[in-house]
Order: sequence, then C-alpha cells, then structure tokens
Amino acid sequence: MMQTSLEQTKARSLRGTIRIEGAVKIYGNPENGVVAVDHCSLECPPGQITMVVGPSGCGKTTLLNAIAWFHSLTSGAIYLDDEMLCGPGKPKADPGSDRIVVFQNGALFPWKTNIENVVFGPVMQGKLSVKEAKDKARMMMAEAGLSGVENEYPGQISSGVRRRVEIVRALMNDPKVLLLDEPYRALDSLTKSVMHESLLETCYRNRITVFFITHDLEEAIFLGDQVVIMTSRPCRTKKLLKIDLPHPRDYSIVTSRRFRELMDETMDAVHEEAMKAFELGEREG
Repeated sequence: MMQTSLEQTKARSLRGTIRIEGAVKIYGNPENGVVAVDHCSLECPPGQITMVVGPSGCGKTTLLNAIAWFHSLTSGAIYLDDEMLCGPGKPKADPGSDRIVVFQNGALFPWKTNIENVVFGPVMQGKLSVKEAKDKARMMMAEAGLSGVENEYPGQISSGVRRRVEIVRALMNDPKVLLLDEPYRALDSLTKSVMHESLLETCYRNRITVFFITHDLEEAIFLGDQVVIMTSRPCRTKKLLKIDLPHPRDYSIVTSRRFRELMDETMDAVHEEAMKAFELGEREG
C-alpha cells in the first residue's frame, strides 16, 4: 500500500507542466482595443508552486482565466503537459477537472455542509459514489486538519477554515493544476501564516502544480518555488526568480538573510513596475 502511494505521488509529480507561449489578449477590437497581455511566455514546472506578482490591473488574472477556460486568447498558445489548451484554431480552452480554480471570494454552497461541498464535484460528475466520495473526503479533510467540521455549514466556521475546505474540495477532483487568485487576501496576518504552512503541507503531499496570483510579496517568497514578476499593463514576464529556500519550510525562515535578499530583489522589480503603472494613471496595487 505504501509503495503504491509513493508511486502515485511520483506519477503526480511528473504531470501538470503549464507552458505559455507568446500569449496575447486584446479586449475589444484587435486594431484599437485594450491590450491586457502582450506576448507573454512562461513555464510552470510540474509539482511546483509558481507565484505570480505584479501591479494591479496588469493582466495576471487574465492569464489565469485563459488557463482555466474563462477567457480566450487573441493569439499565442497555452499548453498543459504538451497538449494545447488554447492557441491557433482554438482561442479558448475547454473546461476540465484537470484545472481547478479557488477564487478570492470563495464559492462554497452555504446550504450544504462542508463535507457535502467537498464531495459535490466527483459525485455530480459520476466519478465516485456518495459513499466513496465521503470516505475520500473524510481522509483528505483529516489530512488538512479539518476533522470535526465535516457536518458543519460554511457559515459556522472561520474564513481560514473555509479556505481549507475549498482547497480540499478542489483537490477531490484530482486536478493536475490548482489555480489560486489571491485566496488569502481577506485573512488577517496570523491566520494567513497558518494557511500558508497548511498549503505547503498539502502541496508536498499531493505534488500538484500551483499557479498562484498574489500582491503579498512575503507570501510569494514563502510559498513559491519560483516567483514570476509581471510588467505593468500590458502583461509580460519581467523577471523569473527561482526561490532557493530549503523545504520543508516554516515561518522561522522569514527572518533568514536569504529570505530578506529575495524579498528585496522582488520588491525592487515590483516597485519599478508599480511606478510605471502609477505614472500611466493606472490603479496601483
């Protein structure tokens, strides 16, 4: 059983490569519309956390939405494990459970218990019976420190616990890629730090590829295997920073010299783009 689990984890770590090649997104008429993304290229390695930072309105979420299937591309292409999601002849990706989004504002059904929320996807898709789904959900919720809240409703638990329930619900679908758009934005700093450590444990356990948008630079450095700094609009890759901090990580690392060096390097690049956005009259993040 242990060998099988290790083999499954290893197999998962070899899938989920996202490759963005020359992505362009223009809203409105291609001749005079708003260019949100302009020839952006990026690779997210399998089983790693790619953190994406940049000024507000620069086009980060547009990229995430194109990966997810919510938005089309004007040109360029996005691949998942060398299979084209969208590109020439196919401007918009098909929906699929291989890519799951966790939104800023949450999306749990308030009239369902937490475990009913977690099992909803695979049961509705016919992938698992209700019993199979609940057995799997209880195991995954226990691993995420959610034992005891299975039969409570989302309104009865804290915002931090709701975030964990949402991530477990996403992982129940066994996706290749988890797409996170500022999921911890509304949390206080103490709750956020606990959530960060919980997310890292979940990612170590599942070896899932994560594409994570944030404006919190400390969050980006602490969680990331790589940090991608985007330009002000239109969105391009300005800098890719490999995070060479050791794993597993806990919050004691934020006081280390190397962490501060990485923070300074990220801050310099982001501040430069934020100033460009400000000078252009865009809303600074």
